[in-house]
Parts: sequence; structure tokens; C-alpha cells
Amino acid sequence: MRNILLVSRYPEVFAVFTKSCARGAGIFSCSSLVEALKTLNSHRCEFLFIDMEILQHTALTNASGYKAVLQPFWLQSPSLEIVVMTSQEMLQEAVSTVKQGASDYIMYPVLADEIRLIINNLKDCQQVQSELDYLRDQFWDRDAAPFIQTECLAMNKVLEDVRAVAPTKSTVLLTGETGTGKGVLAGLIHKHSNRRNEPFINVHCGAIPDTLLESELFGHEKGAFTGAIKKKQGRFEVANNGTIFLDEIGTITPAAQIKLLQVLQEGLFQRIGSEQDTRVNVRVIAATNDDLKQLCEEKRFRKDLYYRLNVFPIELPPLRDRKEDIPGLTEGFIRRFNLLYAKEIVDIHPQAIDAFLKYSWPGNIRELENIIERSCIIERSSILLPDSFPAELFVHDDTLTRIQMDTMLPLAEVRRRGIEEIERCYLKEVLSSNKGKINRSAEAAGVSTRQLHKLMKKYGLRREEFKR
Repeated sequence: MRNILLVSRYPEVFAVFTKSCARGAGIFSCSSLVEALKTLNSHRCEFLFIDMEILQHTALTNASGYKAVLQPFWLQSPSLEIVVMTSQEMLQEAVSTVKQGASDYIMYPVLADEIRLIINNLKDCQQVQSELDYLRDQFWDRDAAPFIQTECLAMNKVLEDVRAVAPTKSTVLLTGETGTGKGVLAGLIHKHSNRRNEPFINVHCGAIPDTLLESELFGHEKGAFTGAIKKKQGRFEVANNGTIFLDEIGTITPAAQIKLLQVLQEGLFQRIGSEQDTRVNVRVIAATNDDLKQLCEEKRFRKDLYYRLNVFPIELPPLRDRKEDIPGLTEGFIRRFNLLYAKEIVDIHPQAIDAFLKYSWPGNIRELENIIERSCIIERSSILLPDSFPAELFVHDDTLTRIQMDTMLPLAEVRRRGIEEIERCYLKEVLSSNKGKINRSAEAAGVSTRQLHKLMKKYGLRREEFKR
């Protein structure tokens, strides 16, 4: 029998649990969620039984859903099984908690036999899930381990999609902000495909001048243009029978879009200066941090090409939406840079980790990696201390602490300045989340586009600053 955490205000419920549990089992009883979190921090528990009234009261007090109330428990103990204890009157609410992540519910009055039954059922489910997780982990190559270790539900869904699509020949479109790991994911798809022993060609389309893009992708014949002194194979020919990764696909020229469409439809293209078709068998993985649908509406990207690329879309979450993974990613980067720079760093200061969790990470995983690399280079001790990190990481505390409290000013003036600071920070977050798109940002903020433009002008904000 494993440890149980019980959240209830009724002593008789605790007595029933004591009767139901076998010798050696630990039962920790609390009357509030705050106490329960403290107990969970000091004692390892596998099951949490919680009274529905306490759960509902907390959800209503915080104006949040049940999932948000339960999230701190899962963050502290990801494998925790949560069971709701409910009366008949609150049965519908209990069902709602199960839909939002709870494992199960049990009706009052709780009986010892029912407690044992539900615990045994959950233990059986854990065993089955553990076996499935083991089998799934065998899918990944060992060198993929640092990337696939995640506590984020959205990232787990991404990895499930990769596992499903990798063995196929389907075209994959990776979307997400800069630095979220689209290139790493493309490499994983290739490594776990049937083409793993064939070439993997990485092309950063945005880094190639427009005048050279067609030649780089599809090659050219000798004399096709000034400077073409010999025949050249394009990247598609080099990638034949393998995989080509086209990063920043939204930047390619209209002419290149037409040729790429032909390759995707027929597996054919013509080198520049040639009238002869070249046939290739290449799997295409494309990536973009632009909104291709928006580019299609603006006539900057072909709709038919978009539909050909969007066969299997995978969207990578930004780092700010998977902060539970930051400690694990940090440890992985420290191990890598220890080897690279012959360091012996064993840990990171808690204050630095706390700052990481509060920071918005506009550059995502790439920014985290760069910051860890810099700190590993300059750190002289065995622990990465706050002084080794950029100062801006530690200035994103609560907005109100940044407002200058001048006691010589009247309260009304301090209040006005505080509201302006909050407005400015709020607008920056909204614009950043919507990549500078005015219509979406205005809708999210609940104001008109005209009002948003006026506020942006007031605070000196330009949409171009938030496009990426």
C-alpha cells in the first residue's frame, strides 16, 4: 500500500481511510489545499483524495477552473492520482473535475471496500501506463533523450505526433516561434523514419539571397546565367531518397514556390537552364514562424503550396508555455557545456531558477541555451550563481515593484503612474502573444483597433517589434 494524502474536514472520513489501508501505508490528513501542498512537499504520496466542497470553494475563490486548482499538485508530483470525494448533490461538479484531469471520484459516505477497490484500479492503470511509456521510450534513439524528457502536456502531444508521422512519407509542417526547436524536431523525424540511413539536408531558406534560392534548391546547368561556370546539383538532388528540411519556408520567392509545388505533386523539377525533368524521391519537412494562412491571404504565398505542405502540421509550444521543463532543460545544457568547456558545474542557484521561471523567454529554448552557455564559460565556482547571468533576468518581478513610489506625490498621481505602467506591460504581452497582429491583439484586449493604435502611440509601441 502506498501513501495517501486526504483533504477533508470530517474526522469520520479519516477513520474510514485508516481502516481501509493495509499495515505500512501512510495517511496524511489536511483540512485545506494549502496544508496539502505543504504536506506533499515533505512526504511522497501516490494518491490524493479531496473533498469536492473544498475543491469548489478554492476554485470559486480564485475565479479559476478545477484544472488550475489541481495544477500545483501535478507540478509538485506529476504521477499523483487525484480522486474527488463528493455528495450526490455535487456529482456533476465531480464529473467536471474528472474531465479536467482528476483520475476518478467516489461518493459519500465513503466505504473501506470502495476505497481499496478504487486504489487497486488506479494502481493497475499506473502499471499499464508504465509499460506503455517503456515501450514508447524504446522508439527514441538515446541521443534524443534530453529533448524528449518533458512534463508539458502540449509537448507530449507534439512527441506523440512525431512518433506517429516519422515512419511515414508524409510532408510535415512545423510551426512555432523562433527558438522553439523546430530544427531539432525535424532531425528527430528523419532519425526515426525509414530514411534514417539516407541524407538529411537542412536548408535555411531565409539565409539564401532570392537570386540564388532557385539555384540552391534545384541546381543549374553550365552557362544558365552569368557566373554559372559549371553544372551544379541542387539540394533536392543531393537529398534524393532522404529528407530535406526547408526552414523559414515563408520566405521563398514566387518562382521557387512554383517549382516546390511541382516537386511535392509529381516528384519532378528542372534545373535552371535545362528543359529536362529531374525525378527525385524526397521527403519534405518545412518549418516557419510566420502565419502561412495570413501570407496566403496577402497573396505572398501560394494557397495550393500551403495545402501541400500542411499535410501533417505540428505546432511547437513556446518556452513560456512549458516552464515546467525549464529545470530539466537547464540540467541538460549544463551537462553538455561541462563536456564542451571542461567544466565541473554541478548545480544552479535557486534564485537563478526562480528568475528563469518568471522570465518570458522571447527567444525560447535557443535563448535559454545561449544564456546557460555564457554563464558556464564565465562561472568560476561549481554552481551557476546569479552574477553569471544577464541582469535583465532579475528585473521582471511584479510590475508594481518597478513603479517608483515617490511619497512626495499625492496618491492620485501615484495611482495614475501605476495604471500607466500596468497598461504598458499588458499591451506588450498582448502584442507579443499575437506577434504584432493588430486585429487579434485588439480582440484579445477587448478594445477596438482604433483604441489599440492610440494606446500604442501613447506608450511608444510599434507592431514591428512584436512580429517575431
